[in-house]
Amino acid sequence: MAAVTLESVKSELELFDIPCEDESILDKLLEQCICNRLQGDEIVLEWVAFSTTKNGLKLTVDTLDQFEHEVLTKKIKSKQSSKKEDLHNRTRDIHSLQDLMKAEEEEENLLDSYTTPAKGSQKRALTTPEHPQSKRIAATLLTSPGLLLSPGSFSPGATPSQKYSQRGAKGEVVVKFGADQGAQWAGRKGQGAGLCLELLEGNEETLRCGYKFMFQRLRDVRNVLMEKIEELGEMLRSQYNIEEFSPVSLPAQDVVTVLGQVCCDSNGKLNAQSLLLEAGPEQGGQQVSVDLSELGEYSLFPGQVVVMEGMNTTGRRLVASKLYEGVPLPFYSPEVKQEMDEVLEPVSVLVACGPFTPSDSLTFDPLLDLITVIVRDRPDVCVLLGPFVDSKHQQIEKAQVTESYKTIFSRCIESIVEGTKSVGCRLVFVPSQRDVHHHFIYPQPPFTLPDLSQDQAQRVMLVSDPCTLLINGVTLGLTSTDILLHIGAEEISCAAGSDRFSRILKHMLTQRSYYPLYPPVEEVNMDYEKFQSFGQMPLTPDLLIVPSELRYFIREVIGCVCVNPGRLTKGQVGGTYSRLLIQRSVPLEDGKRVSPCLACQVVKI
Repeated sequence: MAAVTLESVKSELELFDIPCEDESILDKLLEQCICNRLQGDEIVLEWVAFSTTKNGLKLTVDTLDQFEHEVLTKKIKSKQSSKKEDLHNRTRDIHSLQDLMKAEEEEENLLDSYTTPAKGSQKRALTTPEHPQSKRIAATLLTSPGLLLSPGSFSPGATPSQKYSQRGAKGEVVVKFGADQGAQWAGRKGQGAGLCLELLEGNEETLRCGYKFMFQRLRDVRNVLMEKIEELGEMLRSQYNIEEFSPVSLPAQDVVTVLGQVCCDSNGKLNAQSLLLEAGPEQGGQQVSVDLSELGEYSLFPGQVVVMEGMNTTGRRLVASKLYEGVPLPFYSPEVKQEMDEVLEPVSVLVACGPFTPSDSLTFDPLLDLITVIVRDRPDVCVLLGPFVDSKHQQIEKAQVTESYKTIFSRCIESIVEGTKSVGCRLVFVPSQRDVHHHFIYPQPPFTLPDLSQDQAQRVMLVSDPCTLLINGVTLGLTSTDILLHIGAEEISCAAGSDRFSRILKHMLTQRSYYPLYPPVEEVNMDYEKFQSFGQMPLTPDLLIVPSELRYFIREVIGCVCVNPGRLTKGQVGGTYSRLLIQRSVPLEDGKRVSPCLACQVVKI
């Protein structure tokens, strides 16, 4: 399947004389292409047909939501089902088997279209059971070209990326939030040594090292899921004063209130006709089909724990009439009230997410530029999320390197530490599922860096994915896993607003989890025993960092400032990073909470 780009979608629109300069509309069309597995010309043809039947409907974000709900969900599912049935039902010979293998390979490369147009770049594509990903993904840890990493020159033997060096708009602020703090970003004195920087969960509850995985039993997984249903159900029952939940399979002539987890009735993508509700053990543990036709507004995804109200006269189908929304956890408050009397200075935080190399070169030029920014702006804390040695880089996939991946990673980290030594800032390193030298398991244990000296180790903090940090009384939730893309491809909604990002972020906060999707996508290897302890939110963070392949943004969702800083490189060109100014807030006299995020920006590297 060929790559879909913004330019191809825009050119197809121009063929039909549909002018579109609004980036949000183009991004929405591109997102629909990826989620519905369409090419640019296919989605434009579908839109032209749809708008014609609606008397020349104008192209806007709202009309695209209507278009997706009324056309794409039905037609694309039908098209995919017929194609798959044709491939699998015909008599097998050498040619038909090759066609089937080719179809699988196309599915593996679906997400290449969004950010990484590099040739040969193998993506771990987002898949569903209906569209499985091939297991033939080689993770060969071979050794490779001499990369001499240092702050001055990372890869003297590698060819620099021409497109990255020729990028424009360097340092341009593309998204702003909060007050204009432009004068305070640069020239600040590093406060790294005097900061209170710690993991919120506490030492005894923190994932500090690797662990044995792939030993979980299905019974244990089910127990974790059932406990989640019961825990969130008790919270919803208390919040909405519900007396009791009815069994989902019990016929009743009156309106009943049921509790359960959203799931799909088949191996395909969830839709309004395939939705099931699976109850917890106290409500019988059975499943019931759900009719959403009477719900005026909803947003649902597999794994979501919900409370529904409706009629279930036969015991086999619940006609839902009301959906209860979840409630987030409270925000952090210091245990000792006297601590609030301390007036703390604002803290500057820089956040960047890998890859730190262009897709066509193993030179770390983007990382060098980021170190230059750190030295110039002198932030107090730098949060760097992986991948540092990207498993999806084309040269790594082809084993075109001569050193071990762990050696490259160690030199990369040491260069960051030494390059920012003059600033004195604290460094926080978060691993990624795409770090080729690290464990591909979620929750992911922190990196190990035994070669750091004692002085270097004092400035470095190694954390797990996900985790919750406490910086001078301000909580920061971190995850490098692309939960936005994963839920975005599975969510179904009706009249729930056009901002899909805000909906997904609200789901995360109300489900109280860094990864509420179940089943997870194939590239996420979930260990549910550890997930129960380390994948849940201990509270609602003041700020939530959620890097994604999707477009960068800053959103305030139910009091939490959520930031997608983008990736430092996007294919062969430069990407973005984020910088924040935070300060512990004191509640107002009327008890209202003040956001501790004074300002936030997303900046091009």
